[in-house]
Amino acid sequence: MGAAEVGLFDARWSSRILEEWARAARKIGPQGEMIARGEIATIQARFPRASVKILQGVEARLWLPDPNDIHVFAAAVSCSADAIMTMNAKDFPRNELAEQSVMRVDPDGFLTGLAQLHPAPLQRVGDAVLAEAQLLSGEPWEMRKLMRKARLPRLGKMLT
Repeated sequence: MGAAEVGLFDARWSSRILEEWARAARKIGPQGEMIARGEIATIQARFPRASVKILQGVEARLWLPDPNDIHVFAAAVSCSADAIMTMNAKDFPRNELAEQSVMRVDPDGFLTGLAQLHPAPLQRVGDAVLAEAQLLSGEPWEMRKLMRKARLPRLGKMLT
């Protein structure tokens, strides 16, 4: 989200996507959903124009292997997004997305590409994330290890 905050891309999501995030966070423990809802409130305040309303009829004309993911595709189509950022390649086949001029990008590849194009701003974002992780955890994190834990190993290597 730091990369979006410094203007390197425009984040978009629907209320349903945010609700799924909150419910999925229950899996990490009893405090997970509460923490996720706090994070959701924060990003909604930081990105007030990121919320997408799914246009009527869009979901009905789309197909994905997992019908429960169609709302994500519909949100992207409704706001004319260039891409869906996900690690779930299986349920977001490129050929289906391409029919609506939407790409699938994985977070590590996307952020690594941004780092190549905009090294200084991405380094500042990475440094801020590292400092916040150290402050919140009380641990002396190293960039590469933190990014690996966040499933962003290539980005971590670039920012080291």
